[in-house]
Amino acid sequence: MSLRYINFTIGAAPPPRLDKALARDVPDFAALSRTRIGRLIADGAVRVDGTAVTDPKARIEAGARIDIFVDEPQDSHILPEEIPLDVVHEDDDLIVVNKPAGMVVHPAPGSPGGTLVNALLHHCGDALSGVGGMKRPGIVHRIDKDTTGLLVAAKSDAAHQGLAAQFEAHTVDRIYNALVHGVPDAADPRLRGIRGTSFEAGNVLKLTTQLARHKTDRQRQAVTFQGGRHAVTRARVLETFGQPPALALLECWLETGRTHQIRVHMAHAGHALVGDQTYGGRRRVPKKALPDAAVDAAQDFPRQALHAAVLGFRHPVSRELMRFEAPLPPDMASLIGTLRGE
Repeated sequence: MSLRYINFTIGAAPPPRLDKALARDVPDFAALSRTRIGRLIADGAVRVDGTAVTDPKARIEAGARIDIFVDEPQDSHILPEEIPLDVVHEDDDLIVVNKPAGMVVHPAPGSPGGTLVNALLHHCGDALSGVGGMKRPGIVHRIDKDTTGLLVAAKSDAAHQGLAAQFEAHTVDRIYNALVHGVPDAADPRLRGIRGTSFEAGNVLKLTTQLARHKTDRQRQAVTFQGGRHAVTRARVLETFGQPPALALLECWLETGRTHQIRVHMAHAGHALVGDQTYGGRRRVPKKALPDAAVDAAQDFPRQALHAAVLGFRHPVSRELMRFEAPLPPDMASLIGTLRGE
């Protein structure tokens, strides 16, 4: 296996720990995350003034000469597959795609192939400089199989680290369009009585709970107020359908990004997504509120009506602010057209 050789000198006033000092001063072209640096130290691949150091907490002084020996990225065990991609943006560090319904993001026991990662491996090819020592795209967030819309993946270790930090700090803008049963309204006393539910200015629904795996169905998530992970969703009504209004198109934005978050939160509020068999399968559209064709179209919609419409973040290398928008997919656009009577 071939090696890359990286050498540099520690600058003035370094952090006291070796791993932190290396993460600060390693050249950008090396594209090494702090996690990767920690593994290289443990593997004996880092030398300080000619001596291998394996303790990431070792003290380091300004002016120390650093030599790092890095294995060239290995090919991933995941196979590339020639699957068409709707690429919204691509550069040397990252790629933004508009994911279709029915595509799983990452291979898993139930979906070993045909995933977004398989498609990215084929599309990017040798442009992947390696994430964690492996030639693979860096997945920093996911979209459910039957949810459409925007997703960003890293093509280098440095980009992966920078994007992951933004997702962890909740500074990434993620706005979704969701078609739901009912119409969330601050004037609805029922909503006021649901724990974790409140309203902000502009009739913005705010849901604040913990989310954890369902106690009996491990494929589902559930709202809880003890344990679990903190989750915050906001939503506002863009359009209503029916007389009286029976369905609503919402704009939802995430403060946190947990598994199935919008789907679970909206079901908790009594406004399950149209087509969501996991969290709202028993919900029916009132037949008298809409024409028969509209009721049938909503009732027969084959997936959760959820689309990741906007994705905004700071480029992890250039630091440029980036914002992308994806129009509603054809199936949701057609359904909404039918609901409007078009």
